[in-house]
Amino acid sequence: MQVDISPNVANHSYADTYCGGYEMRTVQMTLDEDLVDNVDRAARTLNTTRSGFTRMALQEALKKQAEKILIEKHRAGYARFPVVAEEFDVWEMEQAWGDE
Repeated sequence: MQVDISPNVANHSYADTYCGGYEMRTVQMTLDEDLVDNVDRAARTLNTTRSGFTRMALQEALKKQAEKILIEKHRAGYARFPVVAEEFDVWEMEQAWGDE
């Protein structure tokens, strides 16, 4: 999964469905009033639009989700193939601790 949106597209609204080299798609969402109010306040604070803020938030959520998937794959790999005793002993002499 790769999320790569230019900063100009991520932070600012658009007048057309094509902006900064990226096609944009208008979507309708149903959100509660408090959430919309909080998003609007955050968008103003960041000097962006509701759409720009939402794009940034969704991109960050997708990155976090991808990271969670990788962490789970990592855990599953070690569960299938646990570290065995002395597996990393060969590297003990290579470590530099600074004050030695």
